[in-house]
Amino acid sequence: MFKKKIFFRTLLSVVIGFCLSLTSWRLINPEIKSVIDLYSYLFFFIFSLATIYFLILSYIEGQTLLACRLLVFLALIPAIYSALITNQRLNATFLTDAVSYAAIIFSLMTPFLSSIQRMLEEKNYLPLFFTWLFSLIAGFWVIGFLSNFYTAFFEIMLLTLLSQAIFGMFFYYLFGRVKEFAQSRSFDFSILLFLYAGLLIFVATMFKTAERYPSLFYTDYYYFDGKQFVSYFVTCFLSAPLLIWLQASLKNYDLKRSRILLFFDEHLAGLLLAALFFGLYFIFVSIFNRPTFDVDNIFFDADGLLWRMRLTTGNYQDYYWRSVHPFALLLLRPPIKLIAFFLKGDDLSAAFLFFAFAGASCVFLSWIILKRLTQNTTYALLISSLIGASTAYLVFSSLFETYIFLGAGLLLFYAVLLDQRRSLLTLVLIGLPTFGITLTNIGQSLIALLMIRRDLKMVIKYGFLISIFSVALTLVNNLVYFNANPLFFVPSAFETGNAFPVSIERIIVVVKTILLHSVVAPNPLILKEEIPFMKVWFYRTPPFRLADYNGLIGNSTLFFWLVLVVIGGILFLKNIKREDNRFALAFLACIMFNFVLHMKYGTEIFLYAANWTYAVILFLALAWRQIADKRWFQITLLVFLSFLLINNSRLLITMLNTASLHIR
Repeated sequence: MFKKKIFFRTLLSVVIGFCLSLTSWRLINPEIKSVIDLYSYLFFFIFSLATIYFLILSYIEGQTLLACRLLVFLALIPAIYSALITNQRLNATFLTDAVSYAAIIFSLMTPFLSSIQRMLEEKNYLPLFFTWLFSLIAGFWVIGFLSNFYTAFFEIMLLTLLSQAIFGMFFYYLFGRVKEFAQSRSFDFSILLFLYAGLLIFVATMFKTAERYPSLFYTDYYYFDGKQFVSYFVTCFLSAPLLIWLQASLKNYDLKRSRILLFFDEHLAGLLLAALFFGLYFIFVSIFNRPTFDVDNIFFDADGLLWRMRLTTGNYQDYYWRSVHPFALLLLRPPIKLIAFFLKGDDLSAAFLFFAFAGASCVFLSWIILKRLTQNTTYALLISSLIGASTAYLVFSSLFETYIFLGAGLLLFYAVLLDQRRSLLTLVLIGLPTFGITLTNIGQSLIALLMIRRDLKMVIKYGFLISIFSVALTLVNNLVYFNANPLFFVPSAFETGNAFPVSIERIIVVVKTILLHSVVAPNPLILKEEIPFMKVWFYRTPPFRLADYNGLIGNSTLFFWLVLVVIGGILFLKNIKREDNRFALAFLACIMFNFVLHMKYGTEIFLYAANWTYAVILFLALAWRQIADKRWFQITLLVFLSFLLINNSRLLITMLNTASLHIR
């Protein structure tokens, strides 16, 4: 029996060695000058490779037959696929290549045989299969994007292994948490299942919608080419045993050992929600900021060309010469450059990622704030989804402008204020970016600090320190980026443009923009003016024109929103003296600050919507918290979110339709 095993092992090793020799000969194409050279090449290759494979087969002899069969299966599928791609037809060369590729892949997998055997003994097949499958799908998009910068076969392989390891650990952990959550809180699980699944379907639908505009949406930006996909496909099967080993290791790992993993564990729901919105924002930020959009003021008076030039090229000087963004470059260009370093210097793609990340961080930070204030994770997720789906955040996470960073900065400031132990210096460091990006936003941070901490001395110190540090940082900004913009503290640099007289018309515009347009998108104005693009705006004067609502979806979503606003107003007034309303009053005061400011300032009021939309929705969310635990109200919010996504997607489609008229 022993001799029979040795014979078959030797025979199989020789066959594999022979196939490997032929495949390597064809790939290496050595210089053969005589028959002796040919026989020598084949003999030494077959002998050495057969010996190596004899040792590999000897190593796996102690493992179960089922584990070995599974490994053979995992090796054969990518091997056959690779051989078909290489040869394009079934012949002897295809057969030798398939055997060779399978042998190589099998040998790379053998160190994980014991983990596979343990998995089979525990009968833990289904969770591991779905972990691998979801990792494969998620990795397809991530590596598809990265393949724009990492094109070589082995670069794709290494990135795929890394992504499969990360996604595999994530999904395995996620499925475990989901199972526990479903068993303990079935209603909340149902709500969140509809929420996450609905958002995922919405993102996929928007991707397919964008594909209908090939002049705007470059699908190659997200997909592999043929050779790159071969590398990805092969490595996905190669990574399956690695995932099995990693998941076995994860079972015995205590998350409390690592602060990063502990943070991830505690904030998993919010991070997952933010990731979905990141994907949504990235689709549109990669469309509306291409170099083909070569003028400003196309969408809502946004300076898209200016900020694309300032953030992603060497032409960083503000050609409007405004002091309102005193050290924005110092805050925004370095992160983009850091991301670009990992994208082989592609600043534009790095900016796409950075803007989408800023929008997603607004969703995540609003979730943290509400979770802490209401102690209701499900409710916080629903409200954060409303913020992410609002007109303001959908649009300004998709356009190169500074306002999405202001929203993120202000939300971060509120998140830090949740902890009363935070020092003044910490608050100053968190508050500086909002001032540095747009100096008028110091008003909101001062209001928030006063209303929440209720310490006038601290507020005065905060304002003084912000002013001192901002002067220094503005000077540094103009030294690093020489003469990038005027100094805000020089009187001659004060901005006097964009100011308008107060009027009834202006009051109507500001109220409708803050309360309605920033959340529920109206049908926009399509304007043919001085630039070679049709403009998409909400407000224009003179003559007075203001976007309005029409159609079943638009009017239904508006009515739904107004009912929720009225309920929130009634509940706020009812409970104003019964609860700690410091955060609610701070949000309300910030809304009023923006109302007063934009009574005078701003051509297209919606341009500044990211400065107040978070405050409007969070104020109402705190007003609704008396009914936040009610199942009927959570279902109502979920239904409203569905209406909001459908309605606001029409605005994005209108922007696509309008832009496609000019870009062929």
